[in-house]
Amino acid sequence: MNTIKTYFLLLFLTGLLTAIGWAVDQFTGGAGLFMWSFFALGIISNWVVYFFSDKIVLAMYGAKPLSEAEAPEVHEMVARLARAAGIPKPPIYLVPVDVPNAFATGRNPHHSAVAVTQGLLRHLNTEQIEGVLAHEISHIKHRDTLLATVAATITALISAASYGLRWGALFGGGRRSDGEGSNPLAMIIVLVLAIFAPIIAVLVQLAISRTREYAADEEAANLTRNPQGLASALLTLEAIAMRAPMPQLAATENMWIVSPLRGENVLAWFSTHPPTAKRVQRLQELARRGIQPR
Repeated sequence: MNTIKTYFLLLFLTGLLTAIGWAVDQFTGGAGLFMWSFFALGIISNWVVYFFSDKIVLAMYGAKPLSEAEAPEVHEMVARLARAAGIPKPPIYLVPVDVPNAFATGRNPHHSAVAVTQGLLRHLNTEQIEGVLAHEISHIKHRDTLLATVAATITALISAASYGLRWGALFGGGRRSDGEGSNPLAMIIVLVLAIFAPIIAVLVQLAISRTREYAADEEAANLTRNPQGLASALLTLEAIAMRAPMPQLAATENMWIVSPLRGENVLAWFSTHPPTAKRVQRLQELARRGIQPR
């Protein structure tokens, strides 16, 4: 899936949110008030995410800048990988979490950051850390961080609006504020939207997230010339996530390199990440095709 298709899916999500606003109008006789309000809400949310997503996410997890004196090898890796990717070196943050993981955030390569957990630096070896950092550098290069955050935000709005719409259907009986009953066909459309819109939104978000993960893995392999380093890191992160899930990180699950919940035990259709086994298989295939360590 290319970038144009991904932006089209984001536009589709905004349209779905607007459709839910139309559905609320059918209940209340809002004459388009809720439809345009929901559309505006989607645009405003995108604007806030565009300018402040990096600060919000880093603050959520108490991430602090990781100085070069504290981790000179990590800074050297990030600088080298950023040069190879053709982007400025992003600042590095440390998340005070013992489970190994990492994410990137920011709206573009000039306004971005890489965050690693304490556990990542403790449990992974040099080649594995380099593979993880290369994966996150790739996300920054291709602006995946912005797309993922916008998709997650709109999906959350759709789920909340649909939840309210279902309760309205249950207690409001479909009677508008002007005293007139709603059109039966319109009511059927409303109920379908209320039930299926959140599911569709989640599936679209997952399609964006999974595609970007595969692409970032491949880019990381090319940046490091060592697909096995990232493959080994993914297996290690997956094994630890299975033993020690971190539900407190679920709000930004799609941003972490490996799901911090329950690893492969997450229902495959509703996981924000492709199965780790498939990611490793793709990386090993790259190694067999000739990408070798420098």
